Amino acid sequence: MERHTNTDQIDRYVRQSQLIGKVLPFSSATLWRKVKEGSFPKPIKLGPSITAWKSKDISSWLESQARASEDK
Repeated sequence: MERHTNTDQIDRYVRQSQLIGKVLPFSSATLWRKVKEGSFPKPIKLGPSITAWKSKDISSWLESQARASEDK
């Protein structure tokens, strides 16, 4: 029996250290404030000390920010 993996269906995760200063132009404190107020996607707990965001959620958020800035 052959197993086929569709990589489009696999969720990829991004850790905070991969976001701050590389993808997002704000600090960790701002990131968590935005999560708390609901203006940034909530992370997922992958383990006792592992918190990450779905990369598709981050991409969607970045696209919405770009559209919002174009509308101004």
